[in-house]
Amino acid sequence: MHTPDTFSHFDVAATSNADVYKLLASTIMPRPIAWVVSRDTAGVVNAAPFSFFNVVSSDPPIVAISFAGSSDRDGKDTLANIRARGEFVINMVPEELAEAMNITATNAPRGVDETQLAGLELTPSAIVDIPRIAGSPVAFECKLFQTIEPGGSSTICLGRIVYIHVRTSAFDNLERLHINSSQLRLIGRMGGAGGYTTTHGLFEIERKSWPLKP
Repeated sequence: MHTPDTFSHFDVAATSNADVYKLLASTIMPRPIAWVVSRDTAGVVNAAPFSFFNVVSSDPPIVAISFAGSSDRDGKDTLANIRARGEFVINMVPEELAEAMNITATNAPRGVDETQLAGLELTPSAIVDIPRIAGSPVAFECKLFQTIEPGGSSTICLGRIVYIHVRTSAFDNLERLHINSSQLRLIGRMGGAGGYTTTHGLFEIERKSWPLKP
């Protein structure tokens, strides 16, 4: 006989913000990483990764990024840049750029170009006046759609995707837009410390049609 699982229970209202973060970051995973490139009002490029991120709509194509409050300055540089210019680029992170991505996560002083710190090559975007990371196999040019202040220390940024770049070698069939995800070699976040995962070891489950068959 199967022994019933036991559960630990947490009332969010009675749990500290730090502990809520621990629970969310350690249970909602793997999380894709938005490696955001932005530009400040002086034209200096900024790059930083965010894993509280996902696509939330395809029509229109909308992505959401959550920015936590910053203890060493008034808000995140990336959020300030997006608010000031109204545009940004999300680059997906491949395995070979994991170390470079980690360098851009450092809390460098405001006005420092993290792409130079990490030795990243940039290439112009098609629509927005923000470059994309040349080594990233997927990049989304975005315009600011809306910012949401849900209370607390976080700000949610909704971006409308206006242009998509995908490395051609990742397509099994370009005409039908069939992408071989293993060719992208993307990584995701696991937990809230230094944990990451690759996207290897995929398996497929055929979607069922109604009525269900045994």
